[in-house]
Amino acid sequence: MTPSPEAMSLRILVCVKPVQDSASGHWRMNHYDGFAVEEAVRIREHVPGSRAEAVMVGPEAAAGVLRRALGMGVDDALHIREPGSTLEPFQIASLIAAAVRTRNHDLVLAGVVSEDAAHGQLGALMAEMLDRPCATAVVRLVLEMRLSRVTVDRELEGGARERLELPLPAVLTIQSGINSPRYPALSRLLQANRRALPTVEALVLGIPPSRVALVKRCTPPGTRHGLVLEGRTEDKARELHAILRRKGLPPRPAGGRP
Repeated sequence: MTPSPEAMSLRILVCVKPVQDSASGHWRMNHYDGFAVEEAVRIREHVPGSRAEAVMVGPEAAAGVLRRALGMGVDDALHIREPGSTLEPFQIASLIAAAVRTRNHDLVLAGVVSEDAAHGQLGALMAEMLDRPCATAVVRLVLEMRLSRVTVDRELEGGARERLELPLPAVLTIQSGINSPRYPALSRLLQANRRALPTVEALVLGIPPSRVALVKRCTPPGTRHGLVLEGRTEDKARELHAILRRKGLPPRPAGGRP
């Protein structure tokens, strides 16, 4: 993040998603959201008077994800608590928009995609609901406060980049590699663990009906089948040799090395 010299204060919102670790079952921050949190904290540090707030939709058991964002340096956090059901991006974006619409954030940041569902839709949906311009897969941003705009480079396929100028307020989704997320400071984590998190119930905000219906889930058919050879080493070697000969392996030349 590069601020302009005529910096003024900003209100920044960063959206984080809890994902469940497949090995331990514990909740952790979505990998891509870590880059968004780091960018929000860097802006707050470089633009005097600015404040960064993290917001999350998730169950009570995932509150540690918000505390990690506080440990990284955001100033405030809001937990939109829902019972742990699987919500689609439209429902999550609707809940966040309903909770923050009147807070007038100048910049809304989110990770480019989630690790679990990989929809990559939250940022664009938030922009539509808040009536703000949006840029996705941002790998560089420059704030120009005097002109009330942000210039971003976004990543395209094949390594190409596209440069856009957006008026503030705006919504950006942050791509990995834009920065190196810091490890939460121990003192901040201890403070965050003692801090009561502001919460609002998703049912109070109103969860909109789902717009997605699961039609089918299946495992794609395998394209290759492996063969496991068993028995003594000599037997497996002979069988492997026979298989290779059947597949067209040329015979060993006369007098050649074995």
